[in-house]
Amino acid sequence: MDKSTTCCFTGHRPDKLPWGTHEDDPRCMALKQRLDAALMQVYDGGVRHFICGMAWGADLYFAEAVLALRERRPGVTLECARPCESQAHSWPKKEQERYQSILDQCDYETLVQHRYDRFCMMRRNRYMVDHAAHILTVYNGVPQGGTAQTLLYAIRKGLLVHPVPLEEET
Repeated sequence: MDKSTTCCFTGHRPDKLPWGTHEDDPRCMALKQRLDAALMQVYDGGVRHFICGMAWGADLYFAEAVLALRERRPGVTLECARPCESQAHSWPKKEQERYQSILDQCDYETLVQHRYDRFCMMRRNRYMVDHAAHILTVYNGVPQGGTAQTLLYAIRKGLLVHPVPLEEET
């Protein structure tokens, strides 16, 4: 893949989203619309390949939005970068099925390593950043956690950052 036309994503899991797992919350639906608009913007700027880390929460919103964009625009590809084989094993059944459905529809699947260890998520995040020129981010500003670490790494690596506000700005 051409790094210059590649965009990765980092965002929060449900425990850091104001609506948790309630995706029918109007704030979540509004975030998904902002995410879709941000994807259109980077697509219009030449991005065609999108890499998703497949974490529960905002990552899955991103992956589904990329799959929807692929239906509307030519040349869109989705790469699912999995940190380990057991990534979704402890998730609720419905979310495991959603995860598998996205994997079944993606264009490329990258497995960073077979077994879980405490560094596999970081390795997955670095893989995504190292293979992209752009990053979309849904970030609440809290300096701890994987989203913050991935964003800082992306900034150090010189990626163009496209923030997608977690909540509507007032």
